[in-house]
Amino acid sequence: MTEATTAAGRGTILVINGPNLNLLGTREPEKYGTSTLADVEQLAATTAQAHGFNVECVQSNHEGVLLDVIHAARGTAVGIVLNAGAFTHTSVALRDALAAVQLPAVEVHITNVHQREEFRHHSFLSPVCAAVIVGAGVFGYKLAIDYLAEAL
Repeated sequence: MTEATTAAGRGTILVINGPNLNLLGTREPEKYGTSTLADVEQLAATTAQAHGFNVECVQSNHEGVLLDVIHAARGTAVGIVLNAGAFTHTSVALRDALAAVQLPAVEVHITNVHQREEFRHHSFLSPVCAAVIVGAGVFGYKLAIDYLAEAL
């Protein structure tokens, strides 16, 4: 797990990254680019701060950890940015957790999942998210925070 926080006053946006996203920068750079997870977290912190929000960033390769983080957000966050990685296509549990906490959430994918393997075309999360951003690279995290800042 990693965490980054900036001082701001409108509340906290939780940025969650799922499996294998700790390998950003070195994992298949032709698909995911060369930005690292630290770069993504810094972009999220800078973007959130510009809108007056705190940001908390968490990454885990374990579904249960992500569930616990989403559950804990219920009383501490005002919105969620979630790149669940492969769990997007397999986890009813993450979908149910997002629905249960009733926070506005934005699903983010660095690549355009609709141009990739067929199994990546279905998301269990999209129906319970306020917005979905795919294929914008790591810039998608900035777009997601900009969206939440406008919506909140």
